[in-house]
Amino acid sequence: MHEEHLNPRQMPLFQKGREIYDLTQKISDLIPDDDRRLASSKAFMLEDAAMLSVKVAGAEGGDLYDIRMECATLIRKAARDLQNHCNTLTMFGFEHIHYLHLIKEALEEYRLLFVEWVKTFDAWNYAVDRWGLFNPPGVQPDDPDPERGLDGF
Repeated sequence: MHEEHLNPRQMPLFQKGREIYDLTQKISDLIPDDDRRLASSKAFMLEDAAMLSVKVAGAEGGDLYDIRMECATLIRKAARDLQNHCNTLTMFGFEHIHYLHLIKEALEEYRLLFVEWVKTFDAWNYAVDRWGLFNPPGVQPDDPDPERGLDGF
């Protein structure tokens, strides 16, 4: 874990994620509960917005490359899903679409912070991912784990 980020809540990426959550919550409060098509997006939007800070904290707490990459993947998916939910609201006639650009702009700011954050991951501080998804370049699922040997998960 980087010394300057002992507390993930102090990180600009985490703070931007919280900002997006607060913004999403305010906008989702405008979704009428009596419109089932629109209301179904509300919970998904809030869940995805929450992931933008929760998974940063998880990645910073874990510090291992494979855990950080897994969290980064979930963050990327949540951000893209949140963008898609905004598009869904537009398609289904959400009355206040003029606010949705605020989420989209905040997500772009978040994306730029995210790209810089991922560059800080130490690829050589890892446990072998036996599933093969989140290993550093050149590390295979059946390679010996640098800390644990070949014993598995």
